Amino acid sequence: MDKTSSIVKIFTRKLFPFILLFGCYLISFGHLSPGGGFQGGVILGSAIILLGLVEGVKVTEKRFGEEFLSLTKNIGMLFFILIGFTGIGLGYFFLSDFLPRGDVGSVPNTGLILFLNLIIGFMVGTGIAVIFYRIVRHGSEE
Repeated sequence: MDKTSSIVKIFTRKLFPFILLFGCYLISFGHLSPGGGFQGGVILGSAIILLGLVEGVKVTEKRFGEEFLSLTKNIGMLFFILIGFTGIGLGYFFLSDFLPRGDVGSVPNTGLILFLNLIIGFMVGTGIAVIFYRIVRHGSEE
């Protein structure tokens, strides 16, 4: 018997894309305003968790599979490390900002911060969703 009301399901389905959009907004504008990769990633992961709690974990895992999320997280980590070692290869420190910055008063150009926020945001979001899947799976085994 399904104990979730249809109002909650409909509200979650309608709200889900906007939660994802807000998470992406926080990730992409975190270098200019409060927010950033971690905060936006938590919102992305929370959106997947909300969908899993309302629709069911099996239905959510069909849309956002654990293997896909883990692969995304691992690729993000590889890009993060690659960017860090690129700085070393160019004669700077690990994760040094080697991209040129804009002048004061011009279009904001913050070097690597935007790219690092994007990577961190998607790593955190996918990591939180994977943790949720594994906790639910572990709880159902007991």
